[in-house]
Amino acid sequence: MRMLRALYQRFSHLLREVAKFGTVGAVAYVVQLATTNLFWSVLGTPLLAGQALGTVCATVVAFLGNRYWTFGHRARTGLAREYVLFFLMNGVGLLIQVGCLWFSDAVLGLDGPLARNIAGNVVGVGLGSLFRFWSYRTWVFPARDAAEPGTAPAAEAPASRA
Repeated sequence: MRMLRALYQRFSHLLREVAKFGTVGAVAYVVQLATTNLFWSVLGTPLLAGQALGTVCATVVAFLGNRYWTFGHRARTGLAREYVLFFLMNGVGLLIQVGCLWFSDAVLGLDGPLARNIAGNVVGVGLGSLFRFWSYRTWVFPARDAAEPGTAPAAEAPASRA
C-alpha cells in the first residue's frame, strides 16, 4: 500500500496534467465538429475550407485551454513563441496521424473503412496525442527554472493550483 501511495504522490501532478490535457482535447474536438459543420451548413463554405477553418478554431481553443489551464503552472516564454511552437507541434502530430494511415494502407494493404478509422483515428490520434503532450511539456510550456526568482520548480508546484 505504501508503494502505491508513493507512486501516486510522485506522479499525481503528471496525472492531473494528462486529465486536463484530455479534457481540453475533448472540448477542442467538439469545437472542431461544431464549427466545421457551421461553416459547411450555415455559411456554405466549400468542403476543404470549412474543414480547415474548423480545425483552426479548435486549435485556438486547444492552445488557450492548454496554456492557461493544463500547463498554467509552467513557465511563460512569450505568447507568440508559444503559439508558433504549439501550431508546429500540432503539425507534427498531424503528420504522425497521416503516417499511421499511410502505413496501414500502403505497407499493410489495409484500406477498408474500419482499417482507416483504426489506423488514422485510433492509432494515429493516440500516437499524435502522446507526441503533443510530450512536446507541449518539453518545448511549448517548459517547466519553471528553479533559478527563476519567486517561482517553484514544477515538481514543487502547489497542489492547490490543480
